[in-house]
Amino acid sequence: MILLLGSVLTACGPGKAAGPVNFTGDARHGAELIRQYGCGGCHDIPGIAGADGNVGPPLHRIGTRTYIAGFVRNSPENMAFWIQEPQKVLPGNAMPSMGIPQKDARDIAAYLYTLK
Repeated sequence: MILLLGSVLTACGPGKAAGPVNFTGDARHGAELIRQYGCGGCHDIPGIAGADGNVGPPLHRIGTRTYIAGFVRNSPENMAFWIQEPQKVLPGNAMPSMGIPQKDARDIAAYLYTLK
């Protein structure tokens, strides 16, 4: 039991980004991708330097929200699909399709789920 507790505590130490349980995505790489794709030009995103846009909604605590865009149930899979294909999810919404591949969308979603 002590070994298990120790491994849990070390896995959650400061500076360690962890995405949602049972979801394959790399939260650390997701933070890099958020910078690369310029998501902060439209969104205010905690933990991302210069991500202070005000076109889209701020993404503070996005990992705890019930819905994405007020329409789609918030789950890691739905978040990744929203990032990858926002116009397929909700045609005509303000978020552009940016050609983000599925792997990158999953990594970005993993980072966003660290925002609680």
